[in-house]
Amino acid sequence: MEKAEEAKNEYEELMKELSDPEIISNQERLEQLSKRKKALEKVIEKQKEVEDVEKRIKESQAIISAREDAELLILAESELPSLKQAETKLKKELDLLLKEGPQSSVRGAILEVRAGAGGEEAALFAGDLYRMYLKYAELEGFRCKVLESHPTELGGFKEIIFEIEGEDAFVKLKYEGGVHRVQRIPNTEKMGRIHTSTASVAVLPKPEKTEFKIKPDELRIDLYRSSGPGGQNVNKRETAVRITHLPTGMVVSSQTERNQAQNKENALAILSARLLEKQEEERMNKLGGKRKEQIGSAKRAEKIRTYNFPRTE
Repeated sequence: MEKAEEAKNEYEELMKELSDPEIISNQERLEQLSKRKKALEKVIEKQKEVEDVEKRIKESQAIISAREDAELLILAESELPSLKQAETKLKKELDLLLKEGPQSSVRGAILEVRAGAGGEEAALFAGDLYRMYLKYAELEGFRCKVLESHPTELGGFKEIIFEIEGEDAFVKLKYEGGVHRVQRIPNTEKMGRIHTSTASVAVLPKPEKTEFKIKPDELRIDLYRSSGPGGQNVNKRETAVRITHLPTGMVVSSQTERNQAQNKENALAILSARLLEKQEEERMNKLGGKRKEQIGSAKRAEKIRTYNFPRTE
């Protein structure tokens, strides 16, 4: 309740700032405040829903205690269980919003999908997961962009990192983090045997440009030739970019685009997301599952979901 009250107070202060004529000329700050406003409104609206259901519960309890009107008594007794159920659900949703911070509700997401146990079949499964999330994003009206990928000759991926941009993208996808397992007869199988393979998924919140900036002198940027199946630029021009963040030793790379500038932008997006998560882990100790815990070691036992494909004759 105290945190919800703090959100209301912050919202009032934010509205005052938004009414300042000088803010209109600062497009970057205006965009930041508008997103924050939208996020805080979700908290306030959820708190209002909690208060409304609490009020209805008290009214029902008063009717039951008074036992004056038989019809109202029956109605109140029948409604009370569902109202209490709704109260529990709403309070959990509010608690989650407050624990994570309102900003997380409007973030985009960066997903990292990697093949785990299972060889080439695991790479094919990683490709299936990527296409599954791509289709989900399309249905939700989200925008997708591949930041880095390492495809295999058979159409799978050893690794693919992609950005999903849209309202509530991170909130809707954050629980996908972990190891996914598939049981099926793969295309690589000649004897018709069922294989078990895994792929890991990590879901990172995408940082806003205004909230997280990396100092250029903290970066070492290396250029190299792209590698992988096909492509006119493969092994011909140094368009691939590898960035090392010197303070942490974190290394990211991108070679998906045909120009160096775009690959650099992609690599910086991945680095920013990982550094933001590291910062959040240190500050809050936990934020929707740590990336290291999500990825695990891609062992079969560390799964969050199993996909079973029926065997067809």
